[in-house]
Amino acid sequence: MVVGYHFIAATLNFLLPNALCFKGSSSSFYKMLSGTAKANKLFLIWAKPKVIRNAFSDQTQGQLVIAFASMTSSNLFFDDIRSKVDVDPPQNEESTDVGEFINDPALKPNGTVSSSVRELLECPVCLNAMYPPIHQCSNGHTICSGCKPRVHNRCPTCRHELGNIRCLALEKVAASLELPCKYQGFGCIGIYPYYSKLKHESQCAYRPYNCPYAGSECSIMGDIPYLVAHLKDDHKVDMHNGSTFNHRYVKSNPQEVENATWMLTVFSCFGQYFCLHFEAFQLGMAPVYIAFLRFMGDDNEAKNYSYSLEVGGNGRKMIWQGVPRSIRDSHRKVRDSFDGLIIQRNMALFFSGGDRKELKLRVTGRIWKEQ
Repeated sequence: MVVGYHFIAATLNFLLPNALCFKGSSSSFYKMLSGTAKANKLFLIWAKPKVIRNAFSDQTQGQLVIAFASMTSSNLFFDDIRSKVDVDPPQNEESTDVGEFINDPALKPNGTVSSSVRELLECPVCLNAMYPPIHQCSNGHTICSGCKPRVHNRCPTCRHELGNIRCLALEKVAASLELPCKYQGFGCIGIYPYYSKLKHESQCAYRPYNCPYAGSECSIMGDIPYLVAHLKDDHKVDMHNGSTFNHRYVKSNPQEVENATWMLTVFSCFGQYFCLHFEAFQLGMAPVYIAFLRFMGDDNEAKNYSYSLEVGGNGRKMIWQGVPRSIRDSHRKVRDSFDGLIIQRNMALFFSGGDRKELKLRVTGRIWKEQ
């Protein structure tokens, strides 16, 4: 049985000396790799499993060539290549210039890579991009390190044992690539090295926001206009235009509320949106309430605004002034940092008046833009 191996060889910004020629004496299949100085291209070649070292050893001085194998059903191979490395390029219709060979969709002029190349770095299980360590089976099928334990160390393609074989060549190929941010559709126009792309995307200013609704866990993500409509239509959150507000929170059995969270209102002012939150939780042994404002945008924009909250009754009042937190920070993170107006439940009931069995708490406040 003849087994064909599919190799990818990448020349990475090194001098490409003479043309590389591969010829199979028992086949009419010829391919020639040729190029100029400072080539940065991706080549596809067919070769036997053992010929790569010999094929490249004499003709790639000053040039880095990377190759990795994957099983194919093809019968194309070069049976005499080790003894015919130094042949001249065939001057006939079967000669193929490197520009024709790669056909340029694989690498665009700006260095970004086509979908066919990205597929090589796509894990067959989770379909996400693979990062070191990239594992492979003895047949050359690859899988990401996160999915390897999920398949019980068995290749999902051929069912062979995976072992601890790393596909170092594919990792090096990835290091030579530049890709657009996955949030390109949201407005990011940057192009990033493969191994820097993940870090950028975790901090990209164009990445979508999580739904800021605090009453329940919501998996919706999107830009700000989409989330505002989502909060209004799906969560039935009150909308308010203006930079001042006055809310009254009433709870008939406050002693029964130990851990609860509510989003009272979304405010629209200064061309931006803000969310007012009110939560009940335990601070040590003391039941408390906390009110705070979140900005629907990034943290660097949130710092341009300030707000104040005020609660009171029976001739007393408490005032809090601060900077709204971005909805990039979850409401739980804001609450656990105590970044808001905190009122002990006994004090809140005192503000409510009466027999202290019913919570009637009025929260007023305003938002302003710093000059």
